[in-house]
Amino acid sequence: MPRVPLALAHDYLTQRGGAERVVATWHASWPDAPLFTTLFDSDSTYPTFRRDALRVSPLNHIAYLRHHHRNALPLLAPTVSATRIDADVTVASSSGWAHGYSTDGALVVYCHAPARWLYQTDRYFGRGDAPRGAGIAQRLLFGRLRRWDQRAARRADIYVANSTFTRDLIREVYGRDATVIAPPVDLRVAPHRTTPISDVVVVARALPYKNLDLVLDVAALTPDVTYRIVGDGPLRASLTARSTNNVTWTGSLDDAALADAYATSSLHLALSHEDFGITPLEAAASGIPTVARRSGGYLDTITPRTGVLIDEDALSPAMIATTVRAALQRSWDAASLRAHAAEFSAEHHIAALQSVIDSLSK
Repeated sequence: MPRVPLALAHDYLTQRGGAERVVATWHASWPDAPLFTTLFDSDSTYPTFRRDALRVSPLNHIAYLRHHHRNALPLLAPTVSATRIDADVTVASSSGWAHGYSTDGALVVYCHAPARWLYQTDRYFGRGDAPRGAGIAQRLLFGRLRRWDQRAARRADIYVANSTFTRDLIREVYGRDATVIAPPVDLRVAPHRTTPISDVVVVARALPYKNLDLVLDVAALTPDVTYRIVGDGPLRASLTARSTNNVTWTGSLDDAALADAYATSSLHLALSHEDFGITPLEAAASGIPTVARRSGGYLDTITPRTGVLIDEDALSPAMIATTVRAALQRSWDAASLRAHAAEFSAEHHIAALQSVIDSLSK
């Protein structure tokens, strides 16, 4: 491939998450830029990614890894390191891998989080599910990955963080300063219905760090409140089995259906620890508030006029249930909620990132 002015990179395109939404916005805004990634599964990520623009690693020939990308963990670092990108500027969307691509030009790393499995292991995997520390092979693997990760982080010309929380974590983990540019929010909304289908909507993949088990505990304490959980993942079957009758699972939804899910609810509940946390802004775009834990990126995305934050030391099912009831009874200003979300538009995001790219040519 001849040298290009701009290239994009991402860890893997095998799911529908906030990081993939960011890259989808880049892909639409810079359509001529090739997009490098390790794995691509068109059925499980956003349909906006064009195959002709993708540069996918040889790992993608293994169907099992496309559907179970976490099992590719020992192979991702050497695969990324062996891929060279010939571009004047490469912008890498990274939660642990894409910042390791070899580049012939400048490298801008848009960091969603330093690798959670290396630096937030207990939170990411959940208690008892972490790479079991007693295993010698696993300790050696994670030690080797940390060394690789630190070397990769030093190669970047510019680090950009998605939130102030991530900026501080980048400084702590990598010793690098980072500019904060919030991710773009899909402001597509459905008409809000007078009578919602559910009182509370939860938008989260069924992974340990999303804390959906805590959502179910809250639902059990509030049997007169209806909950709708949007998302899929490896824990969905076990969580569904313990759900009470006031909980409905929809699975993963496309963008239009997701907008409708927000618009037909009265409140959004977010109990995961997020490095940014885009769902409160998606909810605000639909005019509904959020109840969330006071941590991580929620400190950037939720204000007193758009939601309620619960202190970490008070984060019990009983306290959350009380807060949910109070928020449902409170009158919220939908116009203020939508105005807050508009501050995180795709246009704002691309303009800020373009300014960073342009600074490299000065």
